[in-house]
Amino acid sequence: MDKFWLKSYEAGVPAEIDWTQYRSLTHLLEDSFRKYANRDAFACMGKSMTFAELDRLSGAMAAWLQQKGLAPGARVAIMLPNVLQYPVAMAAILRAGYTIVNVNPLYTARELQHQLNDSGAEAIVVLENFAHTVAEVAHNTKLKHVIVATMGDLLGVKGLLVNFVVRTVKKMVPAWSLPSAVPFKRMLAEGARLSRKPVECGHEDVAFLQYTGGTTGVSKGAVLKHRNVIANVLQNEAWFAPTLAKIPAGETPLFVCALPLYHIYALTVCALMGLRAGGTNLLIPNPRDIGGFIKELKKYRMHVFPAVNTLYNGLLNHPEFASLDFSGLKVCPGGGMAVQKAVADKWLAVTGAPIVEGYGLSETSPVVAANRCDITEFTGTIGFALPSTELRIIDESDNEVPFGTAGEIAVRGPQVMAGYWQRPDETAKVMTADGFFKTGDIGVMNATGAVKIVDRKKDMILVSGFNVYPNEVEDVVASHPGVLEVACVGVPDQHSGEAVKLYVVKKDKTLTKDDLLAFCKEQLTGYKRPKYVEFRDSLPKTNVGKILRRELRDEKQTA
Repeated sequence: MDKFWLKSYEAGVPAEIDWTQYRSLTHLLEDSFRKYANRDAFACMGKSMTFAELDRLSGAMAAWLQQKGLAPGARVAIMLPNVLQYPVAMAAILRAGYTIVNVNPLYTARELQHQLNDSGAEAIVVLENFAHTVAEVAHNTKLKHVIVATMGDLLGVKGLLVNFVVRTVKKMVPAWSLPSAVPFKRMLAEGARLSRKPVECGHEDVAFLQYTGGTTGVSKGAVLKHRNVIANVLQNEAWFAPTLAKIPAGETPLFVCALPLYHIYALTVCALMGLRAGGTNLLIPNPRDIGGFIKELKKYRMHVFPAVNTLYNGLLNHPEFASLDFSGLKVCPGGGMAVQKAVADKWLAVTGAPIVEGYGLSETSPVVAANRCDITEFTGTIGFALPSTELRIIDESDNEVPFGTAGEIAVRGPQVMAGYWQRPDETAKVMTADGFFKTGDIGVMNATGAVKIVDRKKDMILVSGFNVYPNEVEDVVASHPGVLEVACVGVPDQHSGEAVKLYVVKKDKTLTKDDLLAFCKEQLTGYKRPKYVEFRDSLPKTNVGKILRRELRDEKQTA
């Protein structure tokens, strides 16, 4: 394939990367532990953790897990927000020779049970704030080991105060009962007395099961092997290298990690890229608290700030934000959802650093394309294919279409997943005969290789960078006894990009909007919950009875 877009690359960005320089992610991590032992790898709530401490703590946890007799490749779930325990658990699971299953801590019991059962996870690390959800479903899963962390575990003496405030003052820990659960600190103490058996994972071993709805509403695990994630770390590093080279010698790069680490974007672009670069990741447990977030940013000189449009916008609209020191800020990768021109322009004006919009998916570890880092104005595109990556625009028969013609974006490269976990049928639907992954997004490529997304083939709704699949929401709403029919679509929303709207035909005439919203609150994570409900006498359908979501969407946009 003629990679004509290479002519548009920034000077110093290579056409290819060599992902074989690491045998595994474990090799990458341990290389950084050795090189940067005395540097701070992570910081959170005023407490830092050096590379050497991360090496020691993750080694202890790995030894503890191995002693439990889990077979090589066993799945271990992490259900944590951005706290210091996350990188410890991540490194430990990989070093012990197991596979990480990333879990959104805000999942409902129904969502968690599906993911644990589908992955076959035998152990889980969970923050006590969310342990009640694990307690609700543990008996219906294969879980054998539950490790429960507290907010203050790794914060030293300050941790006692933090735990008191979280439990007693803010009452953020619902009651839970897991009789055989082990406290995180006790697990570390026990592990420190054990010896870890070095495990050499290879390129083909599974590092992460990253759950996504894919092209349907059934949540599936994207199988990301060690080689996939290594490749994407190195691809991103190569793309940002000319800009990161401008950080003064002797200054440790600081990555602002406000996006959740259970999301593949933050995992690759913040945690792993930061570790590989010898940088410090500033973990923000609750970025929704914009005031608290800005207070934390005041203590640091930041260099790399990945985020989604809604977070950039929220910060810009806070009166304190403009007073921060942006003199070190070099690059702000924007992904997860479309970046809006007004936000990008204002961000550049306030900070002096551009939002560099990129594009990726859970299935691609995640980044496949990005704008150049030296842009000075908003492009409205997702930029160019990264090094070692091929993008093409294809028609329904998987044939490439001419420049300027809309078609499905397809990608081939070392970051593309091995397939969906135990779902060869679903994998076959998204792969072409010559190894391209069909993204389900509709785009147009110009003669320089820049791609613009014009629509989504799937009915997926994008709420603040999170995928919401109408099938799942509809299944939940349809289970309400007062609902006859339901359709779920995305509608434009100035805060979250899109919001979830329900069109409902009542079975019970007394059913109210509040009844439905309360029901959804019990069954669905916050970002999946409907914001709007409209009752109808009937819903538009095809001649075979399939509800026409697109018609409802188009009608809404022209209303």
